[in-house]
Amino acid sequence: MADLIPFHDRDGFIWMDGALVPWRNANVHILTHGLHYASSVFEGERAYDGEIFKLTEHSERLIASARILDFTIPYTVAEIDQACRDVVAANKLSDCYVRPVAWRGSEQMGVSAQNSKIHLAVAAWDWGSYFPMEQRLKGIRITNAVYRRPDPACAPSRAKAAGLYMICTLEKHRAERMGYSDALMLDWKGRVAECTGANIFFVKDGVIHTPTADCFLNGITRRTVIELAKKRGIQVIERDIMPDELASFSECFITGTAAEVTPVSEIGEHKYKPAKVTETLLNDYMELVKPKKRVAAE
Repeated sequence: MADLIPFHDRDGFIWMDGALVPWRNANVHILTHGLHYASSVFEGERAYDGEIFKLTEHSERLIASARILDFTIPYTVAEIDQACRDVVAANKLSDCYVRPVAWRGSEQMGVSAQNSKIHLAVAAWDWGSYFPMEQRLKGIRITNAVYRRPDPACAPSRAKAAGLYMICTLEKHRAERMGYSDALMLDWKGRVAECTGANIFFVKDGVIHTPTADCFLNGITRRTVIELAKKRGIQVIERDIMPDELASFSECFITGTAAEVTPVSEIGEHKYKPAKVTETLLNDYMELVKPKKRVAAE
C-alpha cells in the first residue's frame, strides 16, 4: 500500500531497547549487522479498537525466530507484549499496524557476530486494509512467481526472518508492475506454497484445501482461520497441492495479519469467484477481531 509519508520522518514514539524515544531519533548505525547480513527477525501485528490481536502469540514467535537465528532477545514475552501496548497508547492509535523487530547491532562487522548487542524496537502506525476494500470484495488478481520458497535444509524457513523476504519483495514488485496485486510462490519441489506475504487457501465442493506449512510460516492468521472453519463444520485439508490442480478449485483466498482474509479472483489464467465459504470466513474473522464489521462478497 502506497504511503506518501516517509517512515523515517514522522511524529510519535518508537519503543527502542527499553524506552519510548521520539520517532525521528529511533536510528541505527550504518554498519549494523542486521542490515548487512540479515540477522533480523520481526513480527507484523494488528490492533483493532486499541487491542492487539493474538499479541502474545506474536511475541512468542518473535523470540522463537530469534533463537532460530542464533540470538536471544533480552526481553521476556510479557515485556515485549507490554512494549507493544505502550507504543500503541503513546501514539494514540486505535486501529493500527504494530511492528516489533529484533536485530544484531554494530559491535562486530563480518559473518561472525556472536558478541554483537541484540536490539529490540517496536513501532506502530495507522494502516488500513492491505488491499483496497472495493478490490478486496471482488477478489484480487495474482500472478505466478518465478522465485520459489527454499528447501528448509537451505534456509531457516520456520523463522520470520528478514532475509527470507528478499525474494518476496522481488516477486511483489514484479507482480505490481504487471498489474497484479500479488504473486503465488511454489516451493522448491514445485508445490503450491504461499503468496509473498500471506498464506493461501482453496475451496472445492465446500471443502477447504491449503498447502502444508512445511517450508513457510504457519501463519497466526492461517491457524485462526482454520479454527474458524472447523467451528463452522467446514472440512479443512492440509496437503501437498500441485499447480495443475488450480483449475479444479472454485474459490480462493489468502490470509495474513496485513491481508486479513482477502478473496482471490484470479491466479494467472485460473479464475475464481468469492462465494459462500470465503464470505463466511471473511466475516467470521472480522467479527472475531472487530465485532460488527461484516462485508459481503459479490
